[in-house]
Amino acid sequence: MPATEVLFYQEDEGDVPVLDWLKALRERNERAFRKCFGLIKLLAQSGHELRRPHADMLRDGVYELRTRVGSVNYRILYGFVGKDVALLAAGFTKERKVPSKEIERAIAHIGKYKANPGAHGFGYEKESKDG
Repeated sequence: MPATEVLFYQEDEGDVPVLDWLKALRERNERAFRKCFGLIKLLAQSGHELRRPHADMLRDGVYELRTRVGSVNYRILYGFVGKDVALLAAGFTKERKVPSKEIERAIAHIGKYKANPGAHGFGYEKESKDG
């Protein structure tokens, strides 16, 4: 199975929320950063095949990468664009479920990404025609 390309969702203003979150997480909690980064690498290797306990479908084309460090649940929301993945949002919570407003935001992000991958895909190759 070919590796899945992992891209980051980019806001209209140029911010890249998941990348910014990962950078801040690395400064606060190296162990949590390594676990989250490892999950992203696992997603790149496994693509659609990645399942629980590492990944789960939420709804409307939004999935979550999930890990726990101590009493904190770390989540990275993503969606598929063909065989590739767009990382949409990230956060942490002591709750077991992703808040509905975060899922709604991710749904909006994947819609914007699919509509215009060149504007909303950080790392997206403009020559690519498969997005």
